[in-house]
Amino acid sequence: MRVQAVMAGLVSAVVGYASSFTVVLAGLRAVGATPGQAASGLLALCCGIGAVAVVLGLRYRMPISIAWSTPGAALLVATGPVPGGFPAAVGAFIVCAGLVVLAGLSPWPARAIAAIPRPIAGAMLAGVILSLCTAPVRAVVDIPLLAVPVILTWAVLQRYLRQWAVPCALVVAVIAIAVHGSGSGLSGAVLRPAVELTTPTLNPSVVVSIAIPLFLVTMAAQNVPGMAIMATYGYMPPLRPVLVATGLASAAAAPFGGHAVNLAAITAALTAGPDTHPDPRRRWIATVALGAGQLTLGLGAGLAMALVLLSPPVLVVAVAGLALLPALGSSLAGAVNEPEGREAAVVTFVVTASGMTILSIGAAFWGLVAGGLTALLLHRRPASEQQSSPTKEAEPERPEDQVTVS
Repeated sequence: MRVQAVMAGLVSAVVGYASSFTVVLAGLRAVGATPGQAASGLLALCCGIGAVAVVLGLRYRMPISIAWSTPGAALLVATGPVPGGFPAAVGAFIVCAGLVVLAGLSPWPARAIAAIPRPIAGAMLAGVILSLCTAPVRAVVDIPLLAVPVILTWAVLQRYLRQWAVPCALVVAVIAIAVHGSGSGLSGAVLRPAVELTTPTLNPSVVVSIAIPLFLVTMAAQNVPGMAIMATYGYMPPLRPVLVATGLASAAAAPFGGHAVNLAAITAALTAGPDTHPDPRRRWIATVALGAGQLTLGLGAGLAMALVLLSPPVLVVAVAGLALLPALGSSLAGAVNEPEGREAAVVTFVVTASGMTILSIGAAFWGLVAGGLTALLLHRRPASEQQSSPTKEAEPERPEDQVTVS
């Protein structure tokens, strides 16, 4: 049975890595990282994930799965080049890590996240990842011979073996690249494991464009759902120590190019579910195996970067878009599910998806601002409050009859 748990952890590591490493590399490259810096960032994230997963698994004897922030990487793609280049982005990564640690030490950051209306949070995430999710369509138009087999593989496996759909689509993409590609793009890649230290700089506009939205999407789209998924399987890990651990790991990975380490959301069920081990008290073994698997996969960061350099950019982004389609669906559903906040959510989505930059600050921040202002402008009192309001004929309410509802 222990072998079963170990295999579940290794499968989770492979699925998580193969499903979204292209998003991470695309995000780091978008904000100015060189191929070497991007590969270093991927390696640093794998090391951070591995260390935190092993420590928390051994400490709490729970299947606490750790991952990198895939929505955060998509945010970097949407943000694009920033003033000050990659050093300024690394500075923003460190600020984001500090906010996560602060959320673990103090309750008010988590309360501030909870205060953001769910439709607005969902709409911001949907706007961030929309451009990536349309990439498969662009790839079919631009490079049909490479893109169509990839998408067909993904579509078929979505029906029969969902968790392997994106990894197998990636394998088909690699085969297509090997058959049709050339080796000219490999000049910027270093195949052996290597780390590159980037001295961070602080740029206020980049902090607003990257650090704050990265913190918000990581908390709202990774940490909160990750806790919810674990709760469905009967686990209630202490959130604050988890946030502190992932925040410190993010801070350690940032100078080497890593953007954010957090609780796993998508792959959490692979280690917490009954298929991992019949005894819930033994499923923590899977997360320790996941950590070891991520450390091993991190050694291939240079090879992963070489693959990205070798392939047409639109194909890499297309594979990333396929991985993010479920997140887009759930985000859009959460954004428009509540009629009361639908208008504000639509405004948030449109502004974020526009990709506009004002005062060197990216669209994700302005989407939150626009959505929040719209929500305040269109705020209506609930009908129950309106019906309970005193009319001219009604007797004034006495102070002792008043109640406070919290």
